[in-house]
Parts: sequence; C-alpha cells; structure tokens
Amino acid sequence: MKKLGIALGGGGAKGVAHVLMLEALEELGWQPYCISGTSIGAIVGALYASGNSARVLRDDLTAASLSEDGSLIDDIFTRDLSRWWHMLEFNFDGKALLDVKDFLARLQSRLKVTTFEELAIPLRVVAADFWRREPVVFDSGPLLPAVHASMALPGVFPPVQIDDRVLIDGGVVNPVPFDLLPEECDVVVAVDVIGQREPHGEDTLPSFGNMIFNTVQIFEKSIVREKLRQRAPTIYIEPEITDIKVLEFYKADQVFRQAEPAKERLKAELEKLLV
Repeated sequence: MKKLGIALGGGGAKGVAHVLMLEALEELGWQPYCISGTSIGAIVGALYASGNSARVLRDDLTAASLSEDGSLIDDIFTRDLSRWWHMLEFNFDGKALLDVKDFLARLQSRLKVTTFEELAIPLRVVAADFWRREPVVFDSGPLLPAVHASMALPGVFPPVQIDDRVLIDGGVVNPVPFDLLPEECDVVVAVDVIGQREPHGEDTLPSFGNMIFNTVQIFEKSIVREKLRQRAPTIYIEPEITDIKVLEFYKADQVFRQAEPAKERLKAELEKLLV
C-alpha cells in the first residue's frame, strides 16, 4: 500500500474534526506512515500515534464535552469556573489567562509514552519561537513538552520554555504543516480546521474576544493559502465548520456532525487512490 502522510492543522475546538479524518483512514485500513500536527492537531496526532484508536478518541472527546451553553472567553468573568472544562484553570500571573497543568497530566496519562521514539507512528510537531520568530519542529526527544509548546495559544495559555527557546502555538507559523511530511510519502493529506465564522443579527461588530481570535485565524488562513499556491498536497480537506469558537470543546458533537461530510469526501478521494 502507498505511504500516506497526514497533516492535522490548528483550530482549537474545531480540531475535534481531526478524529473523524483518522476514522476515515481506519475504515479503509490505511495507517499513516507519518503524522504532522499543529496545536490541537499536535494533541490529536500524539494521541493517535501513541496507539489510541479514532473511536476511542471520539468517545473520550464526547465524554469530556460540557453540556452548558456559552463561550469560555465571552463569559469568563461572569460564570463560575467550576462549570467549565475541569482541566482548565484560571491563571493570574500576567502571562496568560488559563493554566493547563491538569490538562497536561491527563494528556500524559492517555499518551502512555514519554518520547517521540516510543510512538507507533512517526510524528512531527510544530511550535513557534517567540523571540526568533521562526518555526520549531519536534520529532525526537520528550513528547509532552513539544505538544504543550505547540498548543500555547498566546494570551490564553502560557508560553513554554525549552532549552533557550520561548515557544508559542505553532499555528502562527505553520497552521497546516503538510510541508513537513517526509518526501517518501506517496499520498499527502492536509486537514485544515481553521473554519469559518459568520456575523449574526444586525450587529456585525465582533466582541473583544472574537476580534483577537479571528484576527489570528485571518493570519493563519493567509499562510495556508500561500502554502497551497507553492506546493499542493495530494488531498486537501477543509471541513465546513461554522460558529465554533476556539475554546468551545463542549460542542464536540456539533463539530462531529459538521465534519461528517468532509470525512466522506476524504474516504472517496482515498478510495480512488486505492483503486
């Protein structure tokens, strides 16, 4: 069978859709030769590469979802934190809004490995060097610090220091890292979950939180468009995910429903290649 590499892009809660794309591979009996990931893509990629099936990940994400309505950022000062995802905590050190210590502990327990070398599938993780303003790619050594750095969304999660580097979310330099997959991949699949946002009602001016997050996503989308002009992957999948904010992980079921057509498109494209 041809060697397939899959790139899982950043996009916060919208990255839940990556699980369905991995389900598509499993249903066709196609194991990735290599995975690359940014931010939420790095998290899902690490979990999958360490041996968790897509079905297990889907069940876990559904179970971890919150049932309350609302947005963490919009309501952060008006709602009791205990109603929100128990793995996230307020952090008032002046560097970030949320602390992810408990989340990382749970992630490590699910990874079951501590280094890239122990993974069942090779993985490449992207972060950004804050001071040098350049991408940093991890594919060896300790796994959890690399994933932590890749998901360090500026202003929301604290930056991560590894050696002499201060690292932040990889989405600011490489939102969909399909260009990092090895040359020997016969098939390159890129999954872009940056998504779309639409104005509601007569007031089209965004809130402060929406302004910050969506401005970053405008930058990210510009990077992806330029990359696609220079080097297109074999298959580019962009699930039509709308009105899901960065931290709305409690909407996992909604993301799954919206991403289902993209899963079927991916399966159809891969089946052509298999034939």
